[in-house]
Amino acid sequence: MRLSDEDRATFQGSYPAWDINGETLTRTFALTDFNEAMGFVTRVGLLAEVADHHPDIDIRWNKVTIALSTHSEGNLTSKDTDLAEAIEKL
Repeated sequence: MRLSDEDRATFQGSYPAWDINGETLTRTFALTDFNEAMGFVTRVGLLAEVADHHPDIDIRWNKVTIALSTHSEGNLTSKDTDLAEAIEKL
């Protein structure tokens, strides 16, 4: 089910580094170098597998951009915010 406007605002209040653009939640992480970026991507991948929810990931040397949207529903859902919160704990 689509995330309500109130839930979106609550999430952004708690995690202001994440951008909500339409039905997509994104954040770019700056790491030390490519090796650290790849390790981060691996950890995100493991979280995604456990959640059975897979983000779009873009890697540019030391920068990793994560984009979350529940494609099967065509909306931003709690699956996205739950995974974003888990990523924040890495």
